[in-house]
Amino acid sequence: MMTQCAALMGPLGWVMPLAMMLLLGLGIASLTKYLFTSRPMSRDLPEARP
Repeated sequence: MMTQCAALMGPLGWVMPLAMMLLLGLGIASLTKYLFTSRPMSRDLPEARP
């Protein structure tokens, strides 16, 4: 069914699912990077230094 739908839509039938999977993968990667990287502490901020 996927190949029939992609064949009916032409080149965009292959580009759009690949683009959506790429965007989804980038979103998941950025979310995991945000969650698992060390967050700066308040003592590391330049405003907190005397």
